[in-house]
Amino acid sequence: MAANKNPQDWLHNGLYIQLASEKEFFEMAKHAPNIVLLFHRTGNPHCRIMDTHLKILAAKHLEAKFCKLNTENAEFLQQRLRIDHVPETMLVKDGTVVDFIVGFQELGNRENFSTAMLECRIAKSGTIFYKAKEKRRGSCKARKGG
Repeated sequence: MAANKNPQDWLHNGLYIQLASEKEFFEMAKHAPNIVLLFHRTGNPHCRIMDTHLKILAAKHLEAKFCKLNTENAEFLQQRLRIDHVPETMLVKDGTVVDFIVGFQELGNRENFSTAMLECRIAKSGTIFYKAKEKRRGSCKARKGG
């Protein structure tokens, strides 16, 4: 997704937004208590995989803002949060950073993980609500609200 045509797009839930700068992230954070932020680099194939899943989840989970920020435009956050690898996903609940997902390590450590697996992992932080459709061995145990 290209940079926002409308800089206020982040006000609307259900969209997966490319933020132009750290300043835009901090402005959004003033208004959105729950945020899923992907730190990415243009052209990185693993970032594109995570992008695909987050876009699906953004449309499904209106209780959180889903966005991405290129590490080239996030020098302060990258240094402050020690973002050394991409993709790295920061999870914010009630205005506080509660967790990070680094690469695919917690998603089976493989590229072909399911969107449901990522959804479950994000839900464990409380940033989104998740209810498993069916009980399966090893399925997500995060049943936060909703």
